[in-house]
Amino acid sequence: MRRREFLGVLAGAAGAWPLAARAQQGGRVRHVGVLTPALAQSDPEAQTRIAAFLDTFQKLGWSDGRNVRVEHHWGAGDAERDKAIAADVVRSAPDVILTGTSPPVLAELQRLTTTIPIVFVQISDPVGGGFVASFSRPGRNITGFINFEATMGGKWLGVLKEAIPDMKRAAVLFGSDSVGNRSFLRAAEDVAPSLGIRITAVDLHEPTGIERAIEAFAGEPDGGMVVLPYPYTVLNREAVIQLAARHRLAAVYPYRFFATAGGLMSYGIDQVDQWRGAASYVDRILRGEMPGDLPVQAPTKFELVVNLKTAKALGLKIPPAFPLRADEVIE
Repeated sequence: MRRREFLGVLAGAAGAWPLAARAQQGGRVRHVGVLTPALAQSDPEAQTRIAAFLDTFQKLGWSDGRNVRVEHHWGAGDAERDKAIAADVVRSAPDVILTGTSPPVLAELQRLTTTIPIVFVQISDPVGGGFVASFSRPGRNITGFINFEATMGGKWLGVLKEAIPDMKRAAVLFGSDSVGNRSFLRAAEDVAPSLGIRITAVDLHEPTGIERAIEAFAGEPDGGMVVLPYPYTVLNREAVIQLAARHRLAAVYPYRFFATAGGLMSYGIDQVDQWRGAASYVDRILRGEMPGDLPVQAPTKFELVVNLKTAKALGLKIPPAFPLRADEVIE
């Protein structure tokens, strides 16, 4: 049951901006390339995000097939395919590229073009990744919406400790090739001593050893698991949730769909809301604004979802007060 709703992502800064080189010309059908590298086309979560983007885009006056052509490209987590798709999209010379949740793909697009406007969604630490100069003035052909700031690594650990007060160890599943994931891990390590927790880092960049690492970690008592936002965990969320269940590990995840799929709890952003925000940025660029002048937006609402059904199945004793502050409780 959903307990409260929050305000959406901050609206972009209003005002008149200089016309871009790609300003809308009368009667011309515009071209938008949409890359969804971390999800397959058949994934319901992917379809929900795209539907939110298209719905908002249409309300802003853009109709696919009439005044705009929207081309969708799906990577399904295949790194080589992602690179090929990025190259194909740039060669097609769209007016705007929209890409989601994959720093390597954004880096490839950045390498391939410095002129085509790019809007990203759900990228962590775009400044540290070298994609933008600053949040307030990105300064190049790239802008967009971040998913989490670095401090979230400590917040995830704190939420899990609040739910499982006896937890003394935590495995953090992260991708060593992700600047954002490395920042989350450092934040968790910084907070851990004050919570009385020892951190074990499990690198998702080499997924073949994950099961062995978790099995070894679970061999000692009082353990939990923090799952960071990373293409592998998103694509293989059911396997990650089953891994936690098999070893009876309390786990916190970054997105709601983990909890609805059987994960213990999630604490994160409303992803659909960010894709709606991305539609507004694509609209503004098509109407003449420069991406480098559109500030990078951070999320303004976070949702805590607790799956009490999973807690019961794992034999966990969550403090009665903890679910009371959740935005949604699954029973």
